[in-house]
Amino acid sequence: MVTDSLAYPWLEEGDGGRGVLWKYRRRLVVGDLGPTRREMKLKVYQGMSLLSENALPDLPTSVAAFLMDQHEPRMPAVAVASGPFVYVYKNLRPYFKFTLPPLEPNPTEKSVWDQAKEDKVDFVSMKEMLEGIRETSEVPLSVQSLRFLTLDGRETEMEAFINQHKLQPIKRQTVITCMATLKKNMVDEDAVSCLVIGTENAEILILDPEAFTILTKMTVPSVPAFLDVTGQFDVEYRLTAACRNGCIYILRRESKRPKYSIELTAPAVGLVRVQKNIVAACSDDTLQSYTQKGKKLWVVPLPATPITVGLLEEKFQSVQAVMVALANMEVHVYRDKNLVNVIQTQDVVSGICFGRYGREDNTLIMTTKGGGLIIKILKRTATFHKEDAVVGAPVAQSIKLNVPKKTKLYVDQTLRERECALAMHRVFQTDLSRVHLMAARAYVRALECSMAPISESLQEPLKMNAVVQGMGPAFKLTLNLQNMSETRAVANLIIAFLYDEKLYSLQRPFLKVPLLVPGLNYPLGTFVECLSDQGISDIIKVFVLREGEAEPLLTAHINMPVSEGLAGV
Repeated sequence: MVTDSLAYPWLEEGDGGRGVLWKYRRRLVVGDLGPTRREMKLKVYQGMSLLSENALPDLPTSVAAFLMDQHEPRMPAVAVASGPFVYVYKNLRPYFKFTLPPLEPNPTEKSVWDQAKEDKVDFVSMKEMLEGIRETSEVPLSVQSLRFLTLDGRETEMEAFINQHKLQPIKRQTVITCMATLKKNMVDEDAVSCLVIGTENAEILILDPEAFTILTKMTVPSVPAFLDVTGQFDVEYRLTAACRNGCIYILRRESKRPKYSIELTAPAVGLVRVQKNIVAACSDDTLQSYTQKGKKLWVVPLPATPITVGLLEEKFQSVQAVMVALANMEVHVYRDKNLVNVIQTQDVVSGICFGRYGREDNTLIMTTKGGGLIIKILKRTATFHKEDAVVGAPVAQSIKLNVPKKTKLYVDQTLRERECALAMHRVFQTDLSRVHLMAARAYVRALECSMAPISESLQEPLKMNAVVQGMGPAFKLTLNLQNMSETRAVANLIIAFLYDEKLYSLQRPFLKVPLLVPGLNYPLGTFVECLSDQGISDIIKVFVLREGEAEPLLTAHINMPVSEGLAGV
């Protein structure tokens, strides 16, 4: 429910874009994946026009703007994380490339390639040894070995691959999964910042902004997917990492391991910090808030699956809110656990950012999955606080109820229940069992007398409707059979009848059922002749069976009418 306490009016503009985004000196930097993820570019927008673009060598995972030094003029740099590299652009031109340090290779794998270098092992034995290492060792194989294992069954290519790569050293390289910035020694907006990088080998690195050396290395139990950093590196900082194992880990300065751990109900799809609290959107359609020490504050169910999360921070009125982009093409804005605004979009939002853009202090920028770029400007007359605003529990909840006083009858009944509790419970259980028995008997009677039974089998969901036409002694019996499945057709079915042969005669006692396509009605008919002139009727049982099986899939009991033709004679 959207409350009236906070109304967020937006002015809207639109353009084209796709990918990760970041504000850069009142401009917008977008890591564009391209329509086929082969033409990846770093685009810079100023206002609604494209200012410049640079080609990216690989898929970008994160973009961040930061100040590297104190030199004048104070021009921030742009860092683009892609694979194992961080590409740094200054003045929107390539400036520096940082490469993650290589990892130690698997020693057993290295010995296998050393044997191949000396021609002591053939490609078949080498393949078997590498597969055994991959299954038993905790250290992953290198890219070179994994590429060799993909050539399974192609002997010529495997032998050529070994001859080409056996002299090359074994390298195992990790990749960057997420990136953030951390102030170096001051909290000013134009202060020098360090890059904080999360890697695939479950490590978090903090880089020096000038020399790009590793200042600190931290280890978390799983691969970090989202990072949030507060504080200063030289003073005190707190690092929050949401990992792929569905947990949030909190690290502090001088700690190589997490100090606090938060176990979420599902993996996180976004993480923001609101004041001193942590807010995470999870894949089980919930928005959860925790303290810095891991205590759960509240959980809010979301109407759809969350895609991404952003922080709305209006500095003039000191307001912070959480923006959650959902899969139903909506962006929900929450203050604490209260939904205060819903923004409708033309497509599913994949990236979201709020802040100063151009001359506007409060601008909301969103990228969509279809490649759209949406820019909304918050009206300067918007108010975030009202006197009549009701946040939290409704007023009616605090009003005391006019509960009547206890009467003598109420007291007597209470004493009676205390004294006869055991007998009353037994009577209640007996009545409950009797109700269950009556319901079961009624259900059985309904199944026996139904003219349109439904199969209980989940593999063969069938429905049949029986129609009897005629006045006698000849009747026409029509069975309308229908496949209730959505995608699967049913075949190899037969219909058999069980009846009193002294009373009735069927023209076709067995019917072959054609292929049942889902959703279509198949009428199957036969003629029934009444042999008795006593004016009596009986039940004809219909069984739908699969060929070769004795247990029927569907059973129906048809109450035949009295033959009026013979009764009149």
